[in-house]
Amino acid sequence: MGMLRRLRAALLHEEEDVAVACCMLEMMKKRRLASRRGGSVIGREYHDRDIQEGHERLYADYFGPKPVYGPKFFRRRYRMRKSLYNKIEEGCVQDNPEYFLRGRDCTGKYGASTIQKISAALRMLATGKSADSLDAELRMGESTILKALHEFTRSVVRVFGRRYARKPNEHDIAKLLEVAEARGFPGMLGSIDCMHWVWENCPTGWHGQYRGHAHHPTMILEAVAGPDRWIWHSNFGAPGSLNDINVLHRSSLFDDVLIGNAPNVEFTVNGNTYNIGYYLADGIYPNWTTLIKGIPLPMDKKQQLFSSKQAACRKDVECAFGILQKKFAIIKSPCRAWYPDDMRYIMECCIILHNMIIEDERGIEHQLGHDYEDSGLVQPRIENHASIEVICQQQAKIRNKVVHHQLQNDLVEHIWQKFGTHRATTARGGAPMVT
Repeated sequence: MGMLRRLRAALLHEEEDVAVACCMLEMMKKRRLASRRGGSVIGREYHDRDIQEGHERLYADYFGPKPVYGPKFFRRRYRMRKSLYNKIEEGCVQDNPEYFLRGRDCTGKYGASTIQKISAALRMLATGKSADSLDAELRMGESTILKALHEFTRSVVRVFGRRYARKPNEHDIAKLLEVAEARGFPGMLGSIDCMHWVWENCPTGWHGQYRGHAHHPTMILEAVAGPDRWIWHSNFGAPGSLNDINVLHRSSLFDDVLIGNAPNVEFTVNGNTYNIGYYLADGIYPNWTTLIKGIPLPMDKKQQLFSSKQAACRKDVECAFGILQKKFAIIKSPCRAWYPDDMRYIMECCIILHNMIIEDERGIEHQLGHDYEDSGLVQPRIENHASIEVICQQQAKIRNKVVHHQLQNDLVEHIWQKFGTHRATTARGGAPMVT
């Protein structure tokens, strides 16, 4: 009898536990249903966008055998020709096939196609529009488009960065020096300047660090561009509170020179020989051997001619910035990214695409005809391991103000001899006349 009582009590206790558990489950179910608006994820509303229809329409508009919008419209909206797009698509698929190849979800429905994902990323880069504004055109949700941009920028940097974001090697430098000599600046390797990109979603606590003369939080891009607007060097990420001089001190532009791995550059100006190349810069930069600036207050015609030629050639980098912002409006408008890493990948991706477009369209009328196709893929190898003494000597050589002023004066004379209007011509009566 005692055993039966204990068994009955245990059953009653278990029944009470089961009843309590059932009540708790019912309450959780009611609470879940009360906040649920549909879809497989709690709290998220589901929209059937018909992604397949979006893929078919996009394919018919731009990628079909008889597209609705021809090559002219394709280049205008994708900022490149279709042959270059196909090259980029192939590289992205090889780099990250799990994401860019089309797959199915758990219900068996197809997701966004490769052309939809890459088109979404390129449209955001080209137009600077928000991800939500592309929903109706591409039939993709905001989070899906942002994911496409995230993966696309990283794939482009990984696949094409080694070739199109490289430093100039000996072959490239020989071509640059040849063009520079014709322009009156022997030994010039390009022009250098900085550009600010406004960071709209900068955390409030970081505003003091990233806000400078622009009165908005910004991040700085330092770049060196050649005469064909190819960007040979880029350094992005410095906070906007810095100026061009502070950014230069943080830059890796002269690292190869310091450790002795830079290709040899030797040239003669006005009878003097120099063995280090230089860049054209504006007035804020320091008086270094490797930076040649204009003369602020030219006193004679020689200095006036030099300053005008220097300003004209220095505009290469500013023109490159303008083209970069015109092609990719995302870096012209305030950035809505939350993390500096995302901004860095977007900027690097835009620079790589910019260089790829220049190479692809070389030979067209509005492009300069300088050829860098045979320059190779490998950057200059780091072979030397310079000591501290050697690095200090090289740094003193780079920052030598005496050589800076000597080179500047030699260039003044060289440009006057090459382009000056002091040469005598024969007048109407046969006497020499200064024009």
